[in-house]
Amino acid sequence: MTELKAMVAIVTGTAQGIGQAIARELREAGAVVHGVDRDTVDLSDPRSTEEFFAGIGAVDILVNNAGGVVGQTHTPIDELSDDAWDSVLNANLRTTFNCTRAASRMMKARGFGRIVTISSGAGRSVSLTGIQAYATAKAAQIAFTRQLAHELGPHGITVNCIAPGFVLSNPSTQAQWDSYGEDGQQSLLKQIATRKIGAPEDIARGVRFFVSPAAGWVSGQTLSIDGGHSLF
Repeated sequence: MTELKAMVAIVTGTAQGIGQAIARELREAGAVVHGVDRDTVDLSDPRSTEEFFAGIGAVDILVNNAGGVVGQTHTPIDELSDDAWDSVLNANLRTTFNCTRAASRMMKARGFGRIVTISSGAGRSVSLTGIQAYATAKAAQIAFTRQLAHELGPHGITVNCIAPGFVLSNPSTQAQWDSYGEDGQQSLLKQIATRKIGAPEDIARGVRFFVSPAAGWVSGQTLSIDGGHSLF
């Protein structure tokens, strides 16, 4: 299918896992996809972000996928450093803000745009990793989505969000899964209605829906793609 033919998409965080799957899915749908990750552009830096977007030109689709736990594990709040907090907020929330600001200018000028942000189930509940800044940033992305849908809707731009459940998508999530041990893994699976963890392609298909013509009247929504974990 080529429902996105001739559209230009930017997908952030494409070095691995979910970002790679999203880029592949959008290409299969006909879009011209520009992937970017932190090794090529520092999207937490406003100037670098603006220069990157200016180099691309017109953008129809933005997928804010960059983020993660930045190599952190749980630290008690009374021991948490400013740098640890800021690094997670910058990787997740600042990048989303910078990219959305840059893309929205182009989209408003053309009267069309599709923005999708990859949040997390941690933003709707609690983080399984116990990383306070991660849960905070992911919840903020959901609120940002609602506000921007309200603001940008009159300009022909839809803004939506996906809150993935546990997805094996990179070395960090694999290490997290392994750390649970067999008993912990079974305990987590019992909290998921489908009794299985997700794959990057599950999230990519949700993105493809949000940016497709079929979702032209869908905006301000956060879709949990988590096998039913959020039911419990």
